Amino acid sequence: MMQIDSTILNKLEKLSHLHIEESKKEEIMKQLTEIVAYVDNLNELDTESLDASFSTLEGGTPMREDLPREADTIAEEILLHAPQSQDHFFIVPAIIE
Repeated sequence: MMQIDSTILNKLEKLSHLHIEESKKEEIMKQLTEIVAYVDNLNELDTESLDASFSTLEGGTPMREDLPREADTIAEEILLHAPQSQDHFFIVPAIIE
């Protein structure tokens, strides 16, 4: 089982650009370790005999009719909320050191 320690938490904090208060770090490490342990349990499941298209839904996955939308403005609406955008792209600070 992978144990989330302060080194890993510091790296996650830096990569995510989040600041975690010192008083909460111990609890966060405990919670992340529990999450990783839970996900690790999934590795114990035997999925070799399952078909790649296995579904728990009887009759398979329901499909919807594929119809084009008129005047798709989703991208423009999303970019309206961005602090900075240009030519239909988000402008973000450089993250490569």
